[in-house]
Parts: sequence; structure tokens; C-alpha cells
Amino acid sequence: MADRHPGHGLPPRSRVLVTGAAGFIGSHLVDALLADGHQVVGLDLRTPDGHPPAGPAAPPARPGYTPLRSDITTDDLAPAVEGCDTVFHLAAIPGVRPSWDSFRRYAETNVVGTQRVAEACLAGAVRRLVYASSSSVYGLVGGPSREDQATAPASPYGVSKLAGEQLCHAYAARPGHPTTVVALRYFTVYGPRQRPDMAIGRLLTAAATGEPFPLYGDGSHRRDFTFVSDVVAATVAAASADLTAGGPAARSAPGGGPPRSVTVNVGGGASVPMTEVVDLVERVTGRPVRLDRLPERDGDVPATAADLTVAARVLGYRPRVGLAEGMARHARWLRRVESTAALSGTR
Repeated sequence: MADRHPGHGLPPRSRVLVTGAAGFIGSHLVDALLADGHQVVGLDLRTPDGHPPAGPAAPPARPGYTPLRSDITTDDLAPAVEGCDTVFHLAAIPGVRPSWDSFRRYAETNVVGTQRVAEACLAGAVRRLVYASSSSVYGLVGGPSREDQATAPASPYGVSKLAGEQLCHAYAARPGHPTTVVALRYFTVYGPRQRPDMAIGRLLTAAATGEPFPLYGDGSHRRDFTFVSDVVAATVAAASADLTAGGPAARSAPGGGPPRSVTVNVGGGASVPMTEVVDLVERVTGRPVRLDRLPERDGDVPATAADLTVAARVLGYRPRVGLAEGMARHARWLRRVESTAALSGTR
């Protein structure tokens, strides 16, 4: 994986579990962990030969990689966590807007599923659980979000991710629990293998095809876009992060003692209005973007922005890939995918 950050890392040749391993971020994380020589168990509901375009670029049967088709809401997770030093829990139902219509799925996977993963970590004496949370837990904010400020999710999706966070913190605080926790609040991740319904991927596709891009509201909504390699670097660093550096973002057990868990923002370093994002797509691609202007949608907050003070202190993290560079990489990947599809006749 390119753009690796120095500093924190797992012990050499660790055995780790990645839930949601066939997803956008999960597949990049698997690639990075294998490149570092770790033994990776990849758990996902999708079959190895049935990945959507967001799935891993390399075949699943790779040295050091064990794919498991499993459901975190119902299946026995003990075999997956057995012998693992770290569990990276990324499996979730994503999306703000759909969460209004199908919350039961979000509750079952994002809340019940997370509780079952935390329980399996306890039973398997896992050293560190890294939980993938979301900036959606903050809701409406007036400036850069800090980990120690109040949370007020503006969507059922945000509620489900915050509930997952709280479950992980609660398990870490249990007396005698062997597992410490780092909860990472990702801010709008983009890059190669991104879900096709996400904004930057849709904008790049709209520029290439001439199809309209749905722009909700007046375009003034701001987002803190984070390139996937930066997110992966922060996630790997979380496996060995020093929780004592978390300050107010860290939590101890009820009786006191050293911190048992910490919450950390992972952002791209700048909050950009959607109108500027559209302009940047046009500059990167050299093509205009046709807009379909639509009313604002429930759950879409006016702005997201990450305060990265804790991330720098706990993870040694700073974003390395700016929006223009990341968007250009994303566009090149989309062109390769399109070219491959055309050659194979699957387009």
C-alpha cells in the first residue's frame, strides 16, 4: 500500500482478523496487512468469487490470507478470532439516507453484530479491537469536531455507529477484560474500489459519461474527504497505539487505572464545499459535470470537519494525500476498470 505512515505498527507476522474484508476500506486494509507480512483472516458475507467491483483487486487465495464467509449477526465467531492479536472490525451496513427506510438491518449488523464481535474478542483474549466508526456520530456541528465533544447523530445510521462505539468502550471497561479498544471516526473516505453510490465516484463517472450528478441542496454542504490510503495507515497504527496519549478522548475502567479505550478522528485535513468538489472533478477530468439539483435529504448535515489533534498524538497520523491528488488516482483507477470491462465484454 502506498503512502505508508511511519511509526506505529503491529508486531511482526501477527495474526489478525478483518471483518468486512471484501468491502472498500476492508479490502485495502487486507492488502496493506499482507504486504507487511501479517497472517490475515478476512471475514465477509460475500463469497470470494462474488465480490462486487469494490472488492479486493487480488485473488482471495493469497499467501497468508484466509477468507471466511460468515455473518457477524448469527455465526459463531470463535474460529475467526482464535489466535488473533488484533481484530479490525469494519463490517457494517453503510449509508445515511437508506438508514431511514431499513433501520432494522442497521441495528442488526451495526449494533448487534458489533456486540457479538466484542464478545468474541473477550472470549478469545484478543489484545486490541479497532472499531471503524463514522463522523456521522457528531451530527450538526459549528466547527471541527473533537472527540471529547457531545455527539448528536442526525441519522439512524449515525445512531447505529455511535451505539457500536459505546458497546466497544463498555466491553473494554469490563473488569478483567483482556481487550483494549481504539474507535476510529472516519470522515468521508474515497478512492479506488469506493462504492459506486458515493459522491466522488459518482462525480467522476458523471464527468466521464455525461450523465447528471444529483446535487442535494445548493452545493454549500462541506465534507472532510479522506483518501483511503490515509485511512488504512491510521487503522493499522491503531493496532499498537498508546492509549495514554489520548487525553480526554481516552477512557479508563470505572475503578480507575490506565486507559482501556480511546476515540480518534481520521480525516483528510480540509473541509470542502460540494461546489468546489464539482469544480475539481472538472479540472481533473477535463470534462464538465452536468448537475441534477435536488432538495436536501434527511440526515445530510451541513458540514463535517475533523480536529486531528488526538490522531496526531495517538496514531502519529497526518493526512498525506490531498483531494486533488486523491481524486486523480481515483479517476485513473476508474479508467482502468472501464478499460478492463470493455476488453472483457462485461461493460
